[in-house]
Amino acid sequence: MSDQQGKLSEQEMKAYRVQGFTCTNCAAKFENNVKNLSGVQDAKVNFGASKVYVQGNTTIEELEKAGAFENLKIRDEKEQQVEREPFWKQKENIKVYISAILLVISWFIGEQFGEEHILTNIGYAASIVIGGYSLFLKGLKNLVRLNFDMNTLMTIAIIGAAIIGEWGEGATVVILFAISEALERYSMDKARQSIESLMDIAPKEALIRRGNKEMIIHVNDIQVGDIMIVKPGQKLAMDGTVVKGTSTLNQAAITGESVPVTKTIDDEVFAGTLNEEGLLEVRVTKRVEDTTLSKIIHLVEEAQAERAPSQAFVDKFAKYYTPAIVILAVLIAVIPPLFGGDWSEWIYQGLAVLVVGCPCALVVSTPVSIVTAIGNAAKNGVLIKGGIHLEETGHLKAIAFDKTGTLTKGVPAVTDLVTFNGNKEQLLKVTAAIEKGSQHPLASAILRKAEETGLNINEVIVEDFQSITGKGVKARVSNEMYYVGSPNLFQELHGKIESSTEEHITRMQTEGKTVMVLGTNQEILSLIAVADEIRESSREVIDKLNKYGIETVMLTGDNERTALAIGKQVGVSDIKADLLPEDKLNYIKELRGKHQSVAMVGDGVNDAPALAASTVGVAMGGAGTDTALETADIALMSDDLSKLPYTIKLSRKALTIIKQNITFSLAIKLLALVLVIPGWLTLWIAIFADMGATLLVTLNSLRLLKVKN
Repeated sequence: MSDQQGKLSEQEMKAYRVQGFTCTNCAAKFENNVKNLSGVQDAKVNFGASKVYVQGNTTIEELEKAGAFENLKIRDEKEQQVEREPFWKQKENIKVYISAILLVISWFIGEQFGEEHILTNIGYAASIVIGGYSLFLKGLKNLVRLNFDMNTLMTIAIIGAAIIGEWGEGATVVILFAISEALERYSMDKARQSIESLMDIAPKEALIRRGNKEMIIHVNDIQVGDIMIVKPGQKLAMDGTVVKGTSTLNQAAITGESVPVTKTIDDEVFAGTLNEEGLLEVRVTKRVEDTTLSKIIHLVEEAQAERAPSQAFVDKFAKYYTPAIVILAVLIAVIPPLFGGDWSEWIYQGLAVLVVGCPCALVVSTPVSIVTAIGNAAKNGVLIKGGIHLEETGHLKAIAFDKTGTLTKGVPAVTDLVTFNGNKEQLLKVTAAIEKGSQHPLASAILRKAEETGLNINEVIVEDFQSITGKGVKARVSNEMYYVGSPNLFQELHGKIESSTEEHITRMQTEGKTVMVLGTNQEILSLIAVADEIRESSREVIDKLNKYGIETVMLTGDNERTALAIGKQVGVSDIKADLLPEDKLNYIKELRGKHQSVAMVGDGVNDAPALAASTVGVAMGGAGTDTALETADIALMSDDLSKLPYTIKLSRKALTIIKQNITFSLAIKLLALVLVIPGWLTLWIAIFADMGATLLVTLNSLRLLKVKN
């Protein structure tokens, strides 16, 4: 948004959310209408984020008047989100249902009483009018202005089908087009909701101390310098610096770190992170609009604004193809008779040219392929949110992966258990029994390991349990005081750790593991290494992608040591560590500059800007956050990375078939037009060429169903 905000003065700029955009042209028209309102100096529309920025004085009523041509709804950005009508209940979609029902009924009547029966034609005509009413309005307006876009193309195709009596074909084309528009509306709505859902990650209110008074106030009223009190289990509402207390914070949503981080006095903390253990007092350092979370929201919106929907090939081609066919038909009907030809014969030839030029096959060539491919993908657990994303996936040259929850499982697990004195299972049982009273996230990994090993920790009696904040825990078992915690805790207890034990700890830490120690006041008994485990499929997936000629990169907020350990194991081409959301976004932009077509695969809020900025954003659908899912263009619904090479194979096949379909439909029409020269083109041949091309591209598209995982 930086370019937009540069144009608009900081003092007078006001943001509004817009509901109802369907295309970039409508957004541009709305922007011009707003600029022409009295009292408005400038305005800028962000189509991707569905926002308008206004400089000057105006009202919501005036803005809605400016958007009345598409029934746009406007609300203040800071107002509570309005409950949207369910997608299936929306007025535009109800028209599609009615039109589809009429089409099916008319087909049954046609089968019963014949295609020429008046009831059949009335049914088809009603289906065309109800399903294509808004399409016709736009198409006819564009036709008057000689603006040949997809709407014009569709209007001519349907009118042409009606003129030659192919009412059923016309109605089918209307339904196909209406469904594709509905799917586009759905995916755009979902993408826009993702930005608004980001705002719900941080609380709207916080407990603030000012002087000797404590009060719960709205985040908009919190000032820099206020002291925010955060209890265990609460999320932070604002960015700040810890002034009192020590606790473990889960920062995965913001930084992508796999293991929660201990925070103490003078450490920086972020809005939207979860306080897991102790009571914290935080001095607020940023206003709500400047927090790291707010920055992520702006980055997502900016990235979506940069990636406006590209115009389909058929749209571009139609600008030249449709008027060319119309002109050719008129010339064939008029010029030969001027030089002595038979008027009725050449008008018939002209009409046949119009029919053969009817772009039904061309119109259907791309949507049928896309719908088939997306349907096949859905059966295999891959959600592709639109044709443009399917096509872009076929062009990919590089794929960037988030680490936590993507290449790894995102859940800490025990990987190593080293014992120095005592029985391994008995020591694990004691550790798990003590950790049962701990709130630390790594404790759950130890408890799971004990459960998997079949140990009954309930028979161990733990007494005098005490948390050593930021370092570990201690408790008495069988009259012996045990300590479980970081190596630093045992350095303090024993003064020094033996060199052989230190070597074990260093080796495991070098492998990117977090080491926990069990011991007493006198000795270290065992080491437990915990790490975020790599997914079983990660290595195989990266190998396949490298074979496809795709560059693979791992981007993570984790430290470099952990990142290198994981990256080497999975075999990615490049590794980037210690990245904040903004760094990930910038690296994706670098990759796009190098390769043009780049995908990002992630699962966290911190991945959302990078997912939005990439050519194709891929989210892990099972464990992924709602934001990552909604911002992404493709979701792997079963968290199965092996679906990624399949998706690329499917997309590349779809691109090939789309090219074949366009070539088929144009070649057949060209062949039929050549028959005009000797005067052999008849309406029957024209209808056969048109229907044959449509049938051919449909059958060819169905081959995409055979692409397997």
